Amino acid sequence: MSVPTPHIAAKKEDVAKTVLMPGDPLRAKFIAETFLEGATLINDVRGALGFTGKYKGVPVSVMASGMGVPSIGIYSYELFNFYDVDNIIRVGSAGTIRPDICPLRSIVAGMAASTDSGFAWQYELPGTYSACADFNLLYMAKEAAGELSIDMSVGNILTTDVFYESKDVLKKWAQMGVMAVEMEAAALYMNAARAGKGALAICTVSDDIFNNEGISVEERQLGFSNMIRIALEAAYKAAKI
Repeated sequence: MSVPTPHIAAKKEDVAKTVLMPGDPLRAKFIAETFLEGATLINDVRGALGFTGKYKGVPVSVMASGMGVPSIGIYSYELFNFYDVDNIIRVGSAGTIRPDICPLRSIVAGMAASTDSGFAWQYELPGTYSACADFNLLYMAKEAAGELSIDMSVGNILTTDVFYESKDVLKKWAQMGVMAVEMEAAALYMNAARAGKGALAICTVSDDIFNNEGISVEERQLGFSNMIRIALEAAYKAAKI
């Protein structure tokens, strides 16, 4: 398929090699306006706002993925395979199912993404696939978090197709060491693996599932600055290797 695609109107040369991908288009706009120099709009098809600017002189794009596996599955596939993007860093929200490890507003990076999604069925694999982050991106993000003096937990997260998940089900995942639940990472990791590209999911904990606590809608859209700074530093480091 040539570009533009049915979902992305950008020219190929307008998309940077590393893309930060929040789910919320308003968070994409916030990142571009707050952290990037000379950011310009490159996509507004279906409201999936995308921008490209520079961070410390390095081109970086940021574009909304929408919500859930099918949505990020489309956008990340097109970016990897039609726009020749090398890395996508998801910057999203998650619900903690291990508040002892990742309390509200803490930051988690998904070293691996367990899932209840059927996304991997398309590959017709003779077993169960383990969706993992790119080690180099994960290492650079962890290094950046240390340099910024920001705590970031690293471990297994759960990508689910069910937003209102049964707490009894989530307790079983927590017993297996899963830290938090979100809705996109596993599909992103699989698309990256298939394309031979890099992917990482960094999430800010917006909800405490078992204690029925959460942050405001405004903070979800316009907050999360520490997570964004880690991701941008990782994007900068990736451009330098």
